[in-house]
Amino acid sequence: MGETGEVDFSAWVAARGPALLRFAYLVTRDRGRAEEAVQSALAAACPRWARIVRGGAPEAYVRRMVVNTDTTFWRRFRRREVLVSDLSPLAGAAADVSEAVVAEDFAWALVSSLPVRQRAAVVLRYYEGRTDAEIASILSCSEGTVRSQIHRALAALRSRLNSQEEAERT
Repeated sequence: MGETGEVDFSAWVAARGPALLRFAYLVTRDRGRAEEAVQSALAAACPRWARIVRGGAPEAYVRRMVVNTDTTFWRRFRRREVLVSDLSPLAGAAADVSEAVVAEDFAWALVSSLPVRQRAAVVLRYYEGRTDAEIASILSCSEGTVRSQIHRALAALRSRLNSQEEAERT
């Protein structure tokens, strides 16, 4: 706390920085983009820190800035996902750690194919265990929008998974 009773920016970043970086990585699935999104968000937040703290939810505000920064990056470079024909090269192999890694990579590849807002909502719900109200605060939207984003994301994931299973059968 500073002299005015406000949370010191440097102390807050030291305490919450690793969690912000983990969140950004799960949203972007790229360490470099995650670091850049967090750095850009914190650089933008620093001069406005007193006002952000007065708003009452600095972490939600900065997380939203991270999502917006990545969305801007994605739109600017029009990054496209590359589809791979076979994401499970170890199918039928003996059960071991490598199969678990392949399954996890496959799951993250599916999640990575979602639009940024849907991906952020899924990560916040299922990885961080946040409530609809917390997610709505972080993403600056209504709780209904959060539920809608998660519903659409899960429907898209199911559809892609079913398509993958059908492709493997043929």
